[in-house]
Amino acid sequence: MTAPMITFSARAHRRAGLVLAAALLVSIGAVTAHSAPPAARIDCLPGSAPESGLQGDVPAADRDSGRSRDGFHCNMRLLGAAGGRGGGITSVTFDHCAYVGTFFPGDLLGPDAGVQVLDVRDPAAPVHTATLTEPAMLAGTWESLKVNKARKLLVGAGVPALVGAGLLSVYDISDCAHPRLLNPGIGTDLSLPLPITAHEGGFSPDGRTYWSSGTAPGLLSAVDLTDPANPRVVWQGLPGMSMHGIGVSPDGNRLYLANNLGGMKILDISAVQRRDPAPHVPELADLTWSDGWATQHTVPVTYGGVSHVFAVDEAGSGGVKLIDVSDDRQPRITGSIKLEINLPEHQDSVLASAAGGSLFAYDAHYCAADRPADPTALACGWTSSGIRVFDVRDPGKVTEIGYFNPPARTGENLALSNSPHALASIIGLPILAAPSVAQAILRGEFDAGQALSSRSGTAAFGDLSTDWCFSPPEWRGNQLWTTCADNGFMALELSPQVYTPPLDQNSTTGS
Repeated sequence: MTAPMITFSARAHRRAGLVLAAALLVSIGAVTAHSAPPAARIDCLPGSAPESGLQGDVPAADRDSGRSRDGFHCNMRLLGAAGGRGGGITSVTFDHCAYVGTFFPGDLLGPDAGVQVLDVRDPAAPVHTATLTEPAMLAGTWESLKVNKARKLLVGAGVPALVGAGLLSVYDISDCAHPRLLNPGIGTDLSLPLPITAHEGGFSPDGRTYWSSGTAPGLLSAVDLTDPANPRVVWQGLPGMSMHGIGVSPDGNRLYLANNLGGMKILDISAVQRRDPAPHVPELADLTWSDGWATQHTVPVTYGGVSHVFAVDEAGSGGVKLIDVSDDRQPRITGSIKLEINLPEHQDSVLASAAGGSLFAYDAHYCAADRPADPTALACGWTSSGIRVFDVRDPGKVTEIGYFNPPARTGENLALSNSPHALASIIGLPILAAPSVAQAILRGEFDAGQALSSRSGTAAFGDLSTDWCFSPPEWRGNQLWTTCADNGFMALELSPQVYTPPLDQNSTTGS
C-alpha cells in the first residue's frame, strides 16, 4: 500500500520557503559556508549504471520516473543482501558476521523482533543465525551498536526516541554467529538500570571502556567493562548541550567528541584510561564550524605519523572534514570531502530533488577508513547518495573511485517497519538542509527557479525514492559490508581495477 503524497502549490511552497529562509537568516546572522571543490571523479567502468546528474544527486526526474528504483552504481556491485524489514539506523560487523540495528517502535512489528545476527561467510547468501531480544535490543539501538575487536565484545544501548536511558547489554561474540549475553543483571534487567543516557556510543581501543553519549542533554558516560558482567559508570560529564558520536586515539587518552551544533571537542580522558579513583576529564579544545552541523562522529587516523581525524557532518552539506589534531589545543581543518550536490551553489538543486524525500537531503553519516595509519581509502554511508568510496592516500587530492546507491524502495513504506526512513517520510520536506540553503541565499548563490521541481511542496507523506545509508561501510578486502535504512544489509564489492587492499587493511570507524 502506498501512502498518498500531500503537496502544496508552487506559490505556497515559495511563500513557505521564504518564511523559513528569513527565520534562518535571523538565527544564523551573517554566517557563511566554507567553499571547497568536490571530490574528483574517475571514470566508471563498463557495466556501471552511473548517476544522471550532479555527483551524489538523484534528480526529481529519476525519482518520479521510477529510474531510482533500479539504483545507481559506479565501479561497485552488489554481491548479496538480507533486506528484511529495513536496516535500522546503524549496524556493525565482526569477523564473518553482521548485526543489524533496530529502530523503535517499528522493530517490534512483525516476526523476530530484535537485533538480527547474520552469518556472511558466503556474502552472496547471508544467513540469519540468531536474534538478540534483550530490552536494549528491542528498545531501538539508534547509533549505539558497536564492536570491540580486541575483546570480541558487542554492546548496544536502548534508545526508543532520540535519547534513551538505563539500558545497555554486552555480548561475547567469540562465536560471532551466536552472541552470548554477559550482563543479565545491571543494564539488561529492567529493575537494574545503568545510570546513563544513550543515543550514540563507542569503545576505547582496548575495549575496557564504552562511552555512551546522549544528545539532549549532551551527557557523556564512561562505562567500565573490565568485568563485562558488571558494567559500571566510572565517570560522567556534560561537555556540551548536545553532543553526538566519538572517536578515541589509539592510546585511549584522547576523545574526539562530535558537537551537534557543528564542531568537535577534544577531551583528555587519560585519567579514565588509567582508572584514577576520581577521574578528571578536561576539555583541551573546542573547534566549531558553520559549514555543516549535527556532526556525527570522528575517525582518528595518522598521515606520516601526524595525528588527524576525519569528522563527519550529518546535516548541512558539510561532508567530511580532515582535521590535524597533532596539537591537542590547536586543531585545524586541513581539507574536506564533498560531493557536487553538497556545494553551496547547488543547494537550490538539493531542494528541487530532495523535496518529498523527508528530513534528510544529501549528507554523509558514518565512515570507515581502510586502516588507521596512512589510510588509502575512506568509505562512507551518504544519505540518499548511497555508499561513496574515496581514494584518500593524498588527502590534498581526494578522488571518488566508486559508489553504490541502492535501488529505491518507493511505495514500500508499510513493509519497512525497521526503517527510520519509512517512518520519517510522514514528513516530506528536507528540513535538515535548511541551514545550508540559508547560507547559499546569503552568499547570493541560490536560484529560486532552480529550486522548483515537480516535487516542490511535498510537505507530508513523501515517498522512498532514495535510500538512507547511515551505517559505516566496513572493509573486507575489496568488499564493503553495510546496511541502509530501507534495503537492509548488503555485501558490496569494489572493482579491483580501482582499489587494491593494503596488506595491513584494518577497517576502522574510530570507536
